[in-house]
Amino acid sequence: MDILVIGGGGREHAIIRKIKESPLCGKVYCAPGNGGIAADAECIPSVKATDVEGAVRLAQEKKVDFVIVAPDDPLVLGMVDALEAAGIPAFGPRKNAAILEGSKAFAKDLMKKYGIPTAAYEIFTDAEAAIAYVRAQNAYPTVIKADGLALGKGVIIAQSEQEAVTAIRDMLEGGRFGDSGRRIVVEQFLSGPEVSVLALTDGQVVRPLCSSMDHKRALDNDEGLNTGGMGTIAPNPAYTDEVAAKAMDRIFLPTIRAMNAEGRTFRGCLYFGLMVVDGEPYVIEYNCRFGDPETQVVLPMMEGDLLRAMIATREGTLAQADFSTRGGFAACVVMASGGYPVKYETGKEIFGLDANGQIPDGSATVYHAGTKREGGALCTAGGRVLGVTARGQTLNDAVAAAYRAVSTIRFEGEHHRRDIGRKAGATYGD
Repeated sequence: MDILVIGGGGREHAIIRKIKESPLCGKVYCAPGNGGIAADAECIPSVKATDVEGAVRLAQEKKVDFVIVAPDDPLVLGMVDALEAAGIPAFGPRKNAAILEGSKAFAKDLMKKYGIPTAAYEIFTDAEAAIAYVRAQNAYPTVIKADGLALGKGVIIAQSEQEAVTAIRDMLEGGRFGDSGRRIVVEQFLSGPEVSVLALTDGQVVRPLCSSMDHKRALDNDEGLNTGGMGTIAPNPAYTDEVAAKAMDRIFLPTIRAMNAEGRTFRGCLYFGLMVVDGEPYVIEYNCRFGDPETQVVLPMMEGDLLRAMIATREGTLAQADFSTRGGFAACVVMASGGYPVKYETGKEIFGLDANGQIPDGSATVYHAGTKREGGALCTAGGRVLGVTARGQTLNDAVAAAYRAVSTIRFEGEHHRRDIGRKAGATYGD
């Protein structure tokens, strides 16, 4: 089968490298792709990830057999609908199901309606009404969320009334997140370990992949601004067998059934962002696709054929798909441009990688998030540049191997956190 993957970041690179393990996989195209992905697929930089019509034309021109739509934006725009309407099989939820990520207000109302555990909340379009609510609650921290997509940065945890008021005005009056922030969710702050669970679902069964722990803050010790993610480890120590069983019974299956009941059957990868409060799982957020950088540790922990599993997800036969989670651990360290997630420079040459953009000794896998080829050089082309992933029998082994690989790579202004996995390591005790 010839495959087209939509997207151009580290998540897409991880997906491509995993599907290429399948005997079903033939030629792989990626639109738009990036400089590192180009070593594993033919990149089509002229077709952007949000170009729905362009993706359909490209799939037709290349006569691909299957399309994997990886990012949130094209899913919310209805790319899967357009591909399927043209007779092209595609992986990912349709537009009416992708709203689960496309609108936080929709997601919260769905959970309330069907009794799925989540934090208390209210929805607002008027700044003064939202401010009055926050003041009446007088509970800090409090969480302010832009309703729509915001590249993982539309959530503000306000530590005081002043911070909450500023966040509300910035979104509803200042247009901080554009149309995504014209409606906001003000949410109760829950405290506990966060867990990311990526699960495949065909609308009937839910097959979770390995749990993971993201590190969202830019700086060590969970300080600094929120980012798209600065690193991950898998599995997550907070996701015990007991918590997993509760999550399946109270969250995963009820969510799928709720979406079916609403006429919005979800088929694809459903990301459950959970918080474990006193041993009880609550939904913090849903995403309608593989997470980034969670995918960069979850897929290396997957034993089995991802491409076959994706096809089964689309065809409604996921219950029969043969895959499982490997033993051991995985760790990913994100190498970012200096200044990320605010202002940063690009075009900096990257040193220490081989011709394929990988560690020469193969001790770790480098997933390219923001790179490009300029002449014969590999250069930075984004905020998050590389995700360096290693596996090990213990968490400490995996983390140490990832950081050893990171130490061999350099580019001007490079920044990475130095504490990925530290909090989990204290729990595992290895």
